[in-house]
Amino acid sequence: MSVISRLDVLNVRNLSNVKLLPAQKLNLIFGDNGSGKTSLLEAIHLLGLGRSFRSQKLDSIIQNEKEECVVFCELAEGASIGLSKSRRQGHQLKLMGEKQRNWADAARHLPVQILNSESFLLLEGSSKVRRRYLDWGVFHVEQDFVGAWRKAAKCLAHRNLLLKQRSPDRDQLAAWDIELCRLSELIDSSRSEYFALLCPALLETVAKLIDLPDLNLQYCRGWDNTADLASVLKAGLVKDLKYGATQHGPHRADLVVKIGRSDAVEILSRGQQKLLVSAMKVAQGYLLSQLIGVKSVYLLDDLPSELDASNRRRVCALLDELDCQVFMTCVDPEDLEKSWPAGLMPRKFHVEHGKIAQRY
Repeated sequence: MSVISRLDVLNVRNLSNVKLLPAQKLNLIFGDNGSGKTSLLEAIHLLGLGRSFRSQKLDSIIQNEKEECVVFCELAEGASIGLSKSRRQGHQLKLMGEKQRNWADAARHLPVQILNSESFLLLEGSSKVRRRYLDWGVFHVEQDFVGAWRKAAKCLAHRNLLLKQRSPDRDQLAAWDIELCRLSELIDSSRSEYFALLCPALLETVAKLIDLPDLNLQYCRGWDNTADLASVLKAGLVKDLKYGATQHGPHRADLVVKIGRSDAVEILSRGQQKLLVSAMKVAQGYLLSQLIGVKSVYLLDDLPSELDASNRRRVCALLDELDCQVFMTCVDPEDLEKSWPAGLMPRKFHVEHGKIAQRY
């Protein structure tokens, strides 16, 4: 079970020096807009995924006029994760005091799910957003997936570089094609197996939130299902050369969400979309717990502005069933206290001008 028992944040945006002892289950982070609530969730997100959900560049999270920011947490299981980001020296990640070359091991110790306004891009955004959602689950349940994914990304980079040349070396292209096809089969197999498990879990979760009898999901692997990738790459070489990029492969995979024969985003109201996306996030946490016995940490940013009171109660009831650690931000804590099942006493933290104090 992933539970943050201690969290230290230094110089992340307007959070100067924060030290928290979060509750094992529900933590309410409240305060005025712009006080630093979302920055606290961002700091946790950094430790779990290695990136911000607010900015593409890590430099932007460092507080003005400061040279470095630091985020550190201890987990109830005994592990610790620390990240320091310097304007001059890049970032340094440590897991239990040992330097890490990448985020894989740290991410497995701290699986993080976020539900905020950007989450709804799962339905209306590009295929990249849905691939990232799908690959989050595959990464956590299939140990070898990330290795194949990284190697495939390198193959694509080399192949695309050749495609941009006026007269690319066809022998080199053929060599990269062979390796790309091999890795693509591994990636597709892992994604397909995870998708087969995700579908029933998602449909069961959705049924607890909203009535969508015609909901169906489709996994598209990124090339014709009736042909092998080698044949597709060969047939599409002229087009690839024209655009200077590989048009087919696992980097084009998608998770299609439909109501009947139409895309869900074209049929559902905004409120229905929010419930469906919430179910998609919760279903992944449920599946992770069932498959490997690990529970996600959920970050919910300003839920009252995204869901009305009755739907908040439905989502909170699902999170309560997961028995996982939750961090929720809001302006007025009463908005969320009434949303959670009766009897649960949250730990409340008030944020004001970048400072956070526990409230009893």
